[in-house]
Amino acid sequence: MTRSFLRSALVLGLLSCVGPITIDMYLPAMPAVGADLGASVQATQMTVTVFFLAFGLAQIVYGPLADMYGRLRPLTVGLVLFFIGSVGCVFAPDMPLFLASRLLQGLGAAAIMVIPRAIIRDMHTGVAATRLMALVMLVISVSPMLAPLAGSVILLFGSWRLIFVVLALAAILSILMTLFVQPETLPPEKRVPVRLRAIGVGTRQLASDPVFMGLTFVGGFGMASFFVFLASAPFVYIGHYDLSPTTMSLAFSINALGFFGASQFAAPLGERFGMTRMMLWAATGFLAFALLIVALVAAGFGALWLLILVLVLANACLGLVIPTSMVMALDDHGAIAGLASSLGGMLQMVIGGVMTIVVAPFFDGSPLPLVASIAVCAALCCAVMVATVVSGRRLTPAA
Repeated sequence: MTRSFLRSALVLGLLSCVGPITIDMYLPAMPAVGADLGASVQATQMTVTVFFLAFGLAQIVYGPLADMYGRLRPLTVGLVLFFIGSVGCVFAPDMPLFLASRLLQGLGAAAIMVIPRAIIRDMHTGVAATRLMALVMLVISVSPMLAPLAGSVILLFGSWRLIFVVLALAAILSILMTLFVQPETLPPEKRVPVRLRAIGVGTRQLASDPVFMGLTFVGGFGMASFFVFLASAPFVYIGHYDLSPTTMSLAFSINALGFFGASQFAAPLGERFGMTRMMLWAATGFLAFALLIVALVAAGFGALWLLILVLVLANACLGLVIPTSMVMALDDHGAIAGLASSLGGMLQMVIGGVMTIVVAPFFDGSPLPLVASIAVCAALCCAVMVATVVSGRRLTPAA
C-alpha cells in the first residue's frame, strides 16, 4: 500500500468518526439524560431515532451538492451544522430542545457519511475501493471500542452535558482537518450542476437498478440491527444486567470488535471467493447467529457473557456485508457517485430509524425484545441478499 493510500484511509476514517462518536460516546449517559430532563425511556430512545432520521434524510441533499461544488465545501458546511447542534445539546433545558439539537447534529453529520464514500469512489473502484473502505472502517473502529468508555470517564468528571462539549471540540478539529489536510478529489471540470431534472433522472436510474436497490437494502437492514442495539442496549445492560456505565461501555466495545475486525477481511475474501458469494455466506451467517441468540434467551440462557459472545459472532458476519455492499452499490454509477451515495445512505439510515420506532413499543428492558429485533433485521437482510443474487445480474467483476 502506498503512503497516500494509507493517508487517505486515516483522514477519511478520522472524519467519519465524528458521526459514530456522537452515538457511541453518548450511550453510557442515556439513562442520566432521561432522568435529568424528566423523560421516559421511550422518549430518551427517540434521541437516537431523531438523530438517525435526520442523518439519513439529509444525505439526499449532500450528494448532489458534493457533485456540484466538490467534496470539501459541503463537508465543511455539514461539520459547522454539527458543531451548532452539539452546542445546543450542551445548553438544552428540556427534552424538546435536546431533540431539536440532536436533529441538527444529524443534519450536519449526514455530510460525513455521504462525502467520504464519494471521495473513495473518486479514487478507486472494486476491490481497491473495498480495501480502502475497510481501512477507513478500521480507523472508525476506534470509536465504538473507545468512545463509550471515554463517555463513561467524562461522566466521572461532570454531567452528561460535558460529553457534548467534547463533541463540539471534535467538530472544530474535523473542520480544520477538512480545510488543511484532505485534498479535493473532484476537479472543477468533472462537477455537475444541480438540476432537479438531472436529479430526478439519476434517482429514477438508481431506483430502477435492482442491484443498487438490493445492495442498499441489504446494508440498510444490517445497519438497522445496529440502530436497534444502540437504542436499547444501554437500558438492557445497565437496567437488566445492573452494569455501571463503565462496564457497560466495555461490554459494548467487545460487541464492536467482531464487526470491525471482520471488516478487514472483506477485500481479501471477496477477491478470493467473489464479492457476491462472500456477502451471501456472511448474510446467512448473520441470520444463523441472530436466531441462535433468540433461541437461547427465550429458553432462559440469557447470561451476559453468552449474549455478548453470540452478538460478536453475528456482528463479525455483518462486518463482511456492510462495507462490501456500500462499495458494490456504487460500482456501476461513477458518473453520479455523489447522488448514488446520498440516496443509498439516506435509505439505509431511514430504514434503521424506522426499525427503532417499530420495535420501541415492544421494549420492556429485558434482552429478549432486543435480540428478537436484531433477528428480524437479520432475516430481512438475508432475504434481500438472496433476492438480489437471484435477480441474475453480475454484481461485480470480482464476483
